Amino acid sequence: MFLADHGRLPSHRSLAFQNPHTGDKLSLTYFEKGRYLTDALEEINFLLRDYRTGDVHPIDPGLLDQLHDLKQMLGLAQPFDVISGYRSPLTNARLHAEHAGVANNSFHIQGRAVDIRIERLDIRRIHNAAIAMHRGGVGYYPKSNFIHLDTGTFRTWTL
Repeated sequence: MFLADHGRLPSHRSLAFQNPHTGDKLSLTYFEKGRYLTDALEEINFLLRDYRTGDVHPIDPGLLDQLHDLKQMLGLAQPFDVISGYRSPLTNARLHAEHAGVANNSFHIQGRAVDIRIERLDIRRIHNAAIAMHRGGVGYYPKSNFIHLDTGTFRTWTL
């Protein structure tokens, strides 16, 4: 967990997203006064839905915390561009058949992964910050211009 000044955990956590596939934008506080906010989580679940099928799935709050900590490390004001959030099993199977870099049992299916980029920010900088956090999976996709984050065990790869 990223610690705020004076070693205290942040009392509230906020994120901003935009989904280039759907045009959806969202900026909200999802954690406040020691608890996750149900309404905010539902809005995030919707924005991170499988845009190919419209399926919505709960997103792991731990993934949101990873994104929040990454935002803090990078000193970001701009939103995360969501390339891929939740993926239905059907979508994932199709992508797995088409692309070597898509895992058969992807964390995306479980709502535990997100592929992101940030406008006007080199993905190498995002990648380096994510690795420095030493949490979850960190995939670097320079040809496709995005970073993959998940809540699995710490590991890294480049495709």
